[in-house]
Amino acid sequence: MSTQTSISQLSIAEENYLKAIYKITEQSDRPAATTAIADHMQTAAASVTDMLKRLADKKLIHYERYKGVMLSAQGMKIAKHLVRKHRLWEVFLVEKLGFGWDKVHDIAEQLEHIQSPELVERLNEFLGHPRFDPHGDPIPDAEGRFAERQQVLLCKLAEGERGVIVGVAEHAPSFLQFLDKLKLVLGTQLTVLERFEFDDSMRIQIHAHNEVLLSSKVTHNLFVQRII
Repeated sequence: MSTQTSISQLSIAEENYLKAIYKITEQSDRPAATTAIADHMQTAAASVTDMLKRLADKKLIHYERYKGVMLSAQGMKIAKHLVRKHRLWEVFLVEKLGFGWDKVHDIAEQLEHIQSPELVERLNEFLGHPRFDPHGDPIPDAEGRFAERQQVLLCKLAEGERGVIVGVAEHAPSFLQFLDKLKLVLGTQLTVLERFEFDDSMRIQIHAHNEVLLSSKVTHNLFVQRII
């Protein structure tokens, strides 16, 4: 079997597993545990084990039972390509078709499996080479490189500090709808007026005179860039 499996040779299920492993290991260098993959995929651990064996046979992951899983170089390349397609489609759905940012994830999950490199590059050009998706997540370029920026969670800001919302750590539709109601969307500028030690909540000011009390759960899921 070839050591260079291409994305066109994979099933949708195999692609989804590669992306799941990528998501789980994205923030650390530690292998993804089988239980974590099962939770992410909402399936039984036995099914995960079977799939991991298939992906290992195709040289897309490094897998040792009880030691976890890491993507191989080729597996990483394919996973980043899937992330690229997913986030480009999200930009298209929001900017060109008028979908809300809370509606696009599931649709993009379907569109990301379209096998046409030419379509992806034309889509990228049509959208003006976006660097971030509607949730503020970076879009990898054709070489798998991500745009970088200085950002912190809102909970890291001190009283008196100002910031602009650039992303969300939580993508659940209910959370995004909640942010819409509070007008806490990407690009919103805010000032931290007060922090409450009791429950780690924050009182912030947005839109000049509008004050909002935010729970710790919210401030731990909003990314901001500090305004100096």
